[in-house]
Amino acid sequence: MVKEIARTIEIPEGVSISLSHDVLTARGPKGTVERKLWYPGVKVEIREGEVLVDSESSRKEQKAMVGTFASHIKNLMIGVSEGFECKMSIVYAHFPMQVKVEGKTLVIGNFLGEKKPRIAKILGETKVKVSGNEVTITGINKEDVGQTAANIEQKTRIKRFDPRVFQDGIYIVQKA
Repeated sequence: MVKEIARTIEIPEGVSISLSHDVLTARGPKGTVERKLWYPGVKVEIREGEVLVDSESSRKEQKAMVGTFASHIKNLMIGVSEGFECKMSIVYAHFPMQVKVEGKTLVIGNFLGEKKPRIAKILGETKVKVSGNEVTITGINKEDVGQTAANIEQKTRIKRFDPRVFQDGIYIVQKA
């Protein structure tokens, strides 16, 4: 029994998709995002008002990649039309942290009383805003927004202290 593994993704209003040499480009009101989509045996086609992802084979790897490509394409479309946002909370009990954005980095000063500031990278076209004890990360590329949040969270990871006592850090509280 051969199952149908092709996936079609509707292109929403206000979003345009183009494909050139395995690079899919999505344009919308928020901006433009590109992504290289290539895997042996998996093809991506743009038809009237929809994107078709199909495989020549029905092997497990190709089926998985068809689903992965479909998810990536949906995320590109959501990103250029609505954008992605991640909220983080600054938590400290011992030493008040000074958090500020400097260019493409987030500088975290006075973390656990350290003299040297910790620096987290901001990826791509992601915007980071610090207001009070809240950090808001926004952008049109889901992976850049998520990786920037992870970079910030990892830079304030507690080492060599009891994590039950020292719960200081910057933590993800909401993803949208």
